Amino acid sequence: MTILKTQMSGAAPGLVFAALGTACAVAINTVLPAVSPLLIAIVLGAVCANVVALPAAIRPGLAIVSKGVLRVGVALLGLQLVLGDILGLGFGVIAVVVVVVGGGIAGTLWIGKRLGIPFSQRLLIACGSSICGAAAVAAVDGIVDAEEEDVAAAIACVVVFGTLMIPTLPFLAHLCGLSDADAGVWVGGSIHEVAQVVAAGGMIGGSALAIAVVVKLARVVMLAPVLAVISIRQRSASGDGGNRPPLVPLFVLGFLACVALRSCGILPDRVLDVGEQIQVFALTGAMFALGVGVRLSLFRSVGSRPFLLAAWATVLVGALGLGGALIVG
Repeated sequence: MTILKTQMSGAAPGLVFAALGTACAVAINTVLPAVSPLLIAIVLGAVCANVVALPAAIRPGLAIVSKGVLRVGVALLGLQLVLGDILGLGFGVIAVVVVVVGGGIAGTLWIGKRLGIPFSQRLLIACGSSICGAAAVAAVDGIVDAEEEDVAAAIACVVVFGTLMIPTLPFLAHLCGLSDADAGVWVGGSIHEVAQVVAAGGMIGGSALAIAVVVKLARVVMLAPVLAVISIRQRSASGDGGNRPPLVPLFVLGFLACVALRSCGILPDRVLDVGEQIQVFALTGAMFALGVGVRLSLFRSVGSRPFLLAAWATVLVGALGLGGALIVG
């Protein structure tokens, strides 16, 4: 107990700092509701790190938030998902989601290898671009424990290119003469963040938005099996010695449990509302903590190749999403 109190005392400055950053991000989001609080938190954390000389005392607390609190947020993300809604998309659209996620990750890993990018960094970019943006990057980092600069670069990449897709995809969908349904499948199957999908789908129309959100949430469901596969790979790579990661991370099981609870319809709306609020605050705090690690000097060390890979990943996922929308439309 004494050791635990000492650890919490040492983490207190970072925990308080993260709580203040989270509160600021959420407050800004109330003024700018079209911008995700997660994106605001990342930017806010990066600004703090590059403008103010932050004390080393905040690092232990920020490490807890960026790892432990993040996993709570990812698990609670499952409360947003209803399997019935996703199955209602039909086999064709579900197949498109699987192809987008699987093909996006595989293709990005292959391109990244050709660019000479380390495996962990290209895996972060691949999952962030193919599944659910910064949350996926952070969740994968929770398993592979990548270098700080790799995580920072991957988050920056998915934020930048995902944001660029908000005006681009609605414009291209109109230019191609896509129906609202096809445009919704394309937007939900291609754009990185949930909030970015909502923004882009809303620009097209209500029916496109509804389809886009469900398709996007179907991609979020893919986070669980992808993380399980990565964990198994890490377990195999660690060999017989040392501490091997669990076969399926606990927070992935928590995510699946939350999906099951939501899908069964046994949780009252009040509980779901509270769970969603906790999830938003947890992920926002984790993104703020990760944002503090985004320093300009880090980008000079990683160079331009991660951004080039992210550009290719965005084009690849967008092409897979468009092809799938046209086939099932």
